[in-house]
Amino acid sequence: MQARSSALYDRVRRVIPAIEWPVFADDVDAILDLKRQRNAVVLAHNYQTPEIFHCVADIVGDSLALARKAMSTEADVIVLAGVHFMAETAKLLNPQKTVLIPDLRAGCSLADSITAEDIRLLRQSYPDVPVVTYVNTSAKVKAESDICCTSGNAKAVVESLGVPKVIMLPDEYLARNIAAQTDVEIIAWKGHCEVHERFTPDDIRQLREDHPGVTVLAHPECPPDVVAEADFSGSTAAMSDYVGRQKPPRVVLMTECSMSDNVAVDHPEVEFIRPCNLCPHMKRITLANIRQALEQNRHVVTIEPEIAGRARLAVERMLAV
Repeated sequence: MQARSSALYDRVRRVIPAIEWPVFADDVDAILDLKRQRNAVVLAHNYQTPEIFHCVADIVGDSLALARKAMSTEADVIVLAGVHFMAETAKLLNPQKTVLIPDLRAGCSLADSITAEDIRLLRQSYPDVPVVTYVNTSAKVKAESDICCTSGNAKAVVESLGVPKVIMLPDEYLARNIAAQTDVEIIAWKGHCEVHERFTPDDIRQLREDHPGVTVLAHPECPPDVVAEADFSGSTAAMSDYVGRQKPPRVVLMTECSMSDNVAVDHPEVEFIRPCNLCPHMKRITLANIRQALEQNRHVVTIEPEIAGRARLAVERMLAV
């Protein structure tokens, strides 16, 4: 184990057993070297595993943070440690840079739940109603939209349009949770996140019974009855901020597994209860294929120029809110 990776292990030793670290150390060192050689950065979503999130990533956060920070990097190459729509968004905002996704199979059940044709049909049914599209969608879907949003800024985006009614897609639960917070009428789609839709109010009640005093934080992609049962609901960034600000003695994050590990690294005084729903797509990204992406320049993200122009406009409108 080289000194460099050994120093990095000190940061994650609470969430990665010492016996596992030698498996990661060689790839970590290689990635650090490759980033320097290629003037590359790694962007990692909050759902990435700790050895990626804390040891090789240069920019971390939720989808909104990654979208914003991607625009300010001076790197020539961006490796997106996340799912495909995130890599497309990074490419939309950095059209002159090389954007790599380590595994083309890293998709998203939400992104797969709607197509560009679906939006065109919705516009026929609801003429003159603006379409607000969650960033968890393909570039082709974004190109058919008026403006994008994330779970962290959805309410602000909806209300920024100054209209009585919007179409909000594809996440039904996010739309219903935002509808409960605003007077704007929201027409929802039936898409769901395969991680968050599995949580139930009974899960929370059982957690409270098994872990007295636990504070429950729920992602707004969870069903509304789960959000209602929780103590707080917010994006992954908002949940992380809540833990840092409130420092609850015992907390549970109703979201993807690795989020708890990543937040726990910075808050050793907080006990994290971990009900584990894994995102199989996020877990396709590994240190090994991040290394291969940099070594072999794979897989390069490309977007047709006509689609990219319209999709970029929807994302830029969101960033301006």
